[in-house]
Amino acid sequence: MPRPTEIDPALLERQRRLHKAFDTDFGFYAQTCLKVRTKRGEIIPFELNRAQKYIHERAELQLATRGYVRMILLKGRQQGASTYIEGRITWKVTRRKGVRAFILTHEQAATDNLFAMTERYYEHLPSMVKPVLGTSNAKELAFDQINSEYKVGTAGTKGVGRSSTLQYFHGSEVAFWPHAETHAAGLMQAIPDGVDADGTEVYLESTANGIGNYFHEQWVKAEKGDTDFEAVFVPWFWDDGYRLNTTIQLDEDEEEHAKLYGLDMQQMAWRRKKIAELGPELFKQEYPVTAAEAFRAAADAAFIATELIERARKASVESFGAPVLGVDVARFGDDKTAFAFREGRKVHWVVSKSKYSTMDTVGEIIQLHRRHRFKRIFVDVIGVGAGVVDRLRELGLANIVVAVNSSERAIDDKHYYNKRTEMWGEFREWLKDGPCSIPDEDALAADIGAVTYKFDSNGRWQLEKKEDMKKRILRSPDEGDAVALTFAEPVPLGDGAVSYEPGDESALGGEYYEPEYV
Repeated sequence: MPRPTEIDPALLERQRRLHKAFDTDFGFYAQTCLKVRTKRGEIIPFELNRAQKYIHERAELQLATRGYVRMILLKGRQQGASTYIEGRITWKVTRRKGVRAFILTHEQAATDNLFAMTERYYEHLPSMVKPVLGTSNAKELAFDQINSEYKVGTAGTKGVGRSSTLQYFHGSEVAFWPHAETHAAGLMQAIPDGVDADGTEVYLESTANGIGNYFHEQWVKAEKGDTDFEAVFVPWFWDDGYRLNTTIQLDEDEEEHAKLYGLDMQQMAWRRKKIAELGPELFKQEYPVTAAEAFRAAADAAFIATELIERARKASVESFGAPVLGVDVARFGDDKTAFAFREGRKVHWVVSKSKYSTMDTVGEIIQLHRRHRFKRIFVDVIGVGAGVVDRLRELGLANIVVAVNSSERAIDDKHYYNKRTEMWGEFREWLKDGPCSIPDEDALAADIGAVTYKFDSNGRWQLEKKEDMKKRILRSPDEGDAVALTFAEPVPLGDGAVSYEPGDESALGGEYYEPEYV
């Protein structure tokens, strides 16, 4: 009787380590096990590009800190986001027992493409990581032995995707879904919540499709931190394929754009060619450099140019000037009270707080003033802001608190329709003069870049009303308005003596604390 074949313990140990690496390291798994089709039609190992590595890092960080992934992803055309997400879901579904994934796209052709991509992933899997396929049709791959499955659907029928509990969901080109709110409501109910959310992953990705739709609404909420979703943006120039091997003569605007974003001649040549094909506005939507640019409606009517905002985000300047605070007090239930600290050519920080009462706002201002000794505190008094000013004056800050009515007449009423437009005008001139610095934050940049204007019957600049802007972009530009308030009036460096000596807290009361964002 022949002896059983002995298995080499060293081989078993190598296999064990290999499977552990497959389970824990997606980059290694992708390059070793997955195959992708290139734009030239070649089938090659899946090696993550720059954009995919960034998306992967964000997903893994969420998984490590929260235990689950909720990502809303804004990107340009054909940067590999769907390739990454489908590869990641294939990894999860084929390596875990009892899990279900569902992918919903905006049109049938896209559904077919993503399903074909996943079939290709499965077809080329090495035998040691390839589960036995049970059910297989045009919409489903089921692995019966591990009780896991992968399904696809097309947004159109309102009830699609409602039936099963899901661990993984990929919404593709969400900005183009019909019935988006209905689809999202049903599908999110299929994702376990609370303590059962561990290990679940949801990706809502899309190129921009204007503003006011479901995708834009969710992006705004994520950017503001109002939901579990993290807003992740991928600029077009991270794709190495977006280049032309040619030399061009850059004009002045192109030179500034290239310097601002660190673009080389080949990238600028590709950009110029694409703008010629699509037109400047569609190019910005399809191949954005910032999230604000992607969503921007009627760019010609934007009061402050994207380039000015981005230049200030990237600048590093010294803070020399009178320290001033701008406070945009919440007017409505879902607005936020925003605080902006500017010192000369530098805006140090901008923060916003939800559901702050009048006294909460007063308390915050007092604590900030103890730390920074502001020369002026500008408070918008429309709505409940007047109560904030009254209380600050009662507490002894009458000589540095300035009540700003943004609807009143501008000082320069030959050029500006009202005080709010004038403050934003001074803010814009400050950005133009440069160098100057603002916090490198997407939410603030979106606030600043979203404000539009028109000319009134007297040829004066007139900003869009906050109420109208809120209807258009689904939020009030609270943080942008807080920065603009710091330009309500000039403040000499030595002006505005405080009404009490440093360390004398009796005039203001309460214990000192240092806000977390200082």
